[in-house]
Amino acid sequence: MTAITDDLPARLLHEEHEGWQAVLAGQGGSYFRRSMTRDALMIRPGEVLNREQAAASFNGASDLDSYEIHEPAVIRLGEHAGIVVYRAVARRGDEVTESNVSTTYVFDDANGGWCVAARQQTPA
Repeated sequence: MTAITDDLPARLLHEEHEGWQAVLAGQGGSYFRRSMTRDALMIRPGEVLNREQAAASFNGASDLDSYEIHEPAVIRLGEHAGIVVYRAVARRGDEVTESNVSTTYVFDDANGGWCVAARQQTPA
């Protein structure tokens, strides 16, 4: 996590890529445990997970082979928050999953970095 910059869209998109890269590396659980606020939620089709549940859902999950982020947009919510919205394409073997993703980030002064407050994934 890094400090606030003048280029919020690039910063938040970078944070989003870090999450995907952690999942690719098999480190999704530790990434989300570290990067989500204490009261954060992950919303996926059919479930709403708190931070610990979200992190646990990535433990033991088979690794992705690749991901792509398409048509990203960033909504600035002042200097300390923003939302990243995009269409994701993830591949695991021959399986391809497309989803719409919205991640709300807040800047946490206590740790000096951006944290996920809410993440929602829905089928594309």
